[in-house]
Amino acid sequence: MDDLLLAIPELKDASKLELIHKGYSSDSKYIAYDQGGQPLYLLRTYALDEEARKHEEFQVLEWLQEQHVCSSKPIAMGTLEELERGYMLLSYIDGVDAIDELPRLSREVQYEIGRQAGAELRKIHRIKAPAEIDSWESRLIAKYRRYQAGYEQSGIAITFADKLFSFIEGNMGLLKGRPNLLQHDDFHTGNLIVKNGRLAGVIDVNRFDWGDPVHEFLKAGFFSVEASIPFAVGQIDGYYEGALIEDSFWALYALYIAMTILSSIVWIVRVRPEELEGMLGRVQKVWDDHDGFDRLAPKWYTEYER
Repeated sequence: MDDLLLAIPELKDASKLELIHKGYSSDSKYIAYDQGGQPLYLLRTYALDEEARKHEEFQVLEWLQEQHVCSSKPIAMGTLEELERGYMLLSYIDGVDAIDELPRLSREVQYEIGRQAGAELRKIHRIKAPAEIDSWESRLIAKYRRYQAGYEQSGIAITFADKLFSFIEGNMGLLKGRPNLLQHDDFHTGNLIVKNGRLAGVIDVNRFDWGDPVHEFLKAGFFSVEASIPFAVGQIDGYYEGALIEDSFWALYALYIAMTILSSIVWIVRVRPEELEGMLGRVQKVWDDHDGFDRLAPKWYTEYER
């Protein structure tokens, strides 16, 4: 870490770095502190073969600032040839991860933070995909086919696979003509910061993608509900500003979260096999929330008392 302090010119006024031991990203993440011991920046370092993608990520962060999204501000990026690493320096968002803080707050405050998160997500979705990006339909179907093959090779067998496949295949037509907009693509309570009972910021845009904004909400049903159902409900309500949510939203949401059942199993087997049992528990919860996809809107949303 001393090598990083000396090598990065923008850290000349920093006193120390603290490694962050969280998340699934391949980046190394650090908090840079000033001479008074206060957080100054967030530093991310990465392998040099990720340079092109990281420049795109930096551009996305600049676009988010233009849309006044409450997110990290991009400060600088560069290459550390001797360390064989690239780096990205971002403003530090002070607060606590929402996944840890929400359960300590009242249901009403959790719901309100969810509404704030939904409003920020709506700003993210103002940004349109570059013209050269292929259609959402073609990219998602290709990705699903890869995960379908990966599931069949994984050695894992879920009892309701046949019904799940049938539901997905029967609803593929919903993808036609869906918009290509910026997606955070990992929008859940683990990537949101809370402070003083309010949303302080959105972090970790490194998985950004382009596609249907409805796809963003599957992480609410897969992960955020574990920390806070009021938050997950509020996120949807806040995104739609209290308007009546149409059946078309829930049909797409159900399709996307059904597809994610497969991709989540394949991903966990490949990357974190020791966490397979926990992931299968989430899969079963999603299946139950939708009554085996006989219902489109999940129980946690329709049965929530506002």
